[in-house]
Amino acid sequence: MKVIDGARVLVVDDDPGVSGVFERLLTTEGYSVCVAADAASALEAVASHNPDVILLDVVFPGGDGFALCQTLKRDAVTRLTPVILVTGLTDRESRIKGRQAGADDFLTKPVDAQELLARVGSLARVKRYTDDLESAASVITTLTVMIETRDGYTEGHCHRMANYAAAVGRTLGLGNPDLQALHRGGFLHDIGMLAIPTAVLQKPGRLEPEEFALVKTHTVLGDDLCRNLRSLQAVRPIVRHHHERLDGSGYPDGLQGTEVPLLAQIIGVVDVYDAVTSRRPYQPVQSANDAVQLLREEVRRGWRQRQIVDAFEGIIRNGRLETFAE
Repeated sequence: MKVIDGARVLVVDDDPGVSGVFERLLTTEGYSVCVAADAASALEAVASHNPDVILLDVVFPGGDGFALCQTLKRDAVTRLTPVILVTGLTDRESRIKGRQAGADDFLTKPVDAQELLARVGSLARVKRYTDDLESAASVITTLTVMIETRDGYTEGHCHRMANYAAAVGRTLGLGNPDLQALHRGGFLHDIGMLAIPTAVLQKPGRLEPEEFALVKTHTVLGDDLCRNLRSLQAVRPIVRHHHERLDGSGYPDGLQGTEVPLLAQIIGVVDVYDAVTSRRPYQPVQSANDAVQLLREEVRRGWRQRQIVDAFEGIIRNGRLETFAE
């Protein structure tokens, strides 16, 4: 089985005999191996070496593999790093405890060398696939922020949108997958603007009808940009539909009522607020109170859902805006 170039493995075991065997076996196969003997040194090694796979003993001084695994899986930075628990415990309860801690796989001592190599190789490939997806999403996020640099007047717009939207989602009691989609959607909702000419984006005053029609295509263009990225599938409805209105007068698809995805509705509401309270070449900056009154008027016109506007107004009035960490 071919080793992924540069794949890194962290071996956590307090027995130098065991860790030495693992290190020699994996190094011979082309892996870059780091060894730690306890939880503290393991966390240091994770931070400094960024392993693709962690081989983690269940029992060692000063802690246990279950607790360390749970710590790693709760951290946004390390939660996608595969963890293989290596244990002499074969009872059903231990395996259930390991799964509950977030372990990706198990190896039972004494470990079969070929089984170890097969499982490490498989999870290293999964980690690289995941890294590729996350890197692609990061690139698109960077490109989105480039819009702010290009047009100048929307500086900070994406960060505000991401935090506003996640705050509304929390107020409405949405789960973490939806909160993550809202946060990413705040950054990515206008990704399609990269395809719109700068002269149109920076034009002072009102746009001509054909120019406005061109700007409206950013929703479909953005959806197409995200189409082939698995990690952004939950964001696509936001990108495409954040300019829809509940009465069907929005774009690009003229959706009505519950046809408009809830997450897209949330982004739509906070987008209106940020647009009228930020500097634009075609309008003066309005106060937070004026922006809220505008949103209330859009509720009365049947464009927005009252529950979303009420939740967002409460956040603005009370200053309950916390940053969201994925």
